[in-house]
Amino acid sequence: MAEHRSMQRAALLDAARSLLSEGGTEALSFPALAERTGLARSSVYEYFRSRAAVVEELCEVDFPVWAAEVEAAMAVADGAEAKVEAYVRRQLALVGDRRHRAVVAISASELDAGAREKIRAAHGGLVAMIGAALAELGHAEPRLAAMLLQGVVDAAVRRIELGAAENPSAITDAAVAMVLRGVRG
Repeated sequence: MAEHRSMQRAALLDAARSLLSEGGTEALSFPALAERTGLARSSVYEYFRSRAAVVEELCEVDFPVWAAEVEAAMAVADGAEAKVEAYVRRQLALVGDRRHRAVVAISASELDAGAREKIRAAHGGLVAMIGAALAELGHAEPRLAAMLLQGVVDAAVRRIELGAAENPSAITDAAVAMVLRGVRG
């Protein structure tokens, strides 16, 4: 029974990822989740009390995996500048990933305070990840520099998500160049 519930919950989360990546937060509804999974709408409520609960669980499940991929890219980079570049490039490479698209859609939505706090905490983990490299580069305020660097990454993510006139690799290269010039500053 527990295994069945776990599989159903995983199917609901996978359906939620698909809905978010296809249509943003407006597409994430219990009727849509029920339709995608073949469950009765009332059954969806047995797993999640609200749409915000689905969002919170997606953040808990997906963001650590995404952050681990960024951290792994940084771990194989040689030197502080290379770690900064890996941090930016890996995040932007993940833009097309369904997990990332879901997190971006979630971040842009109207959420309750609990869900927003989980997203903030997850992003805080990313910012903390790059702080050591920025300190090594001599930044007096590595946390502030990390937050500003993440702002460049977030702007590049939005540009890629919008399907901007530039191709994603040009956006990535521009973001990396801007960040590296700034961290050398």
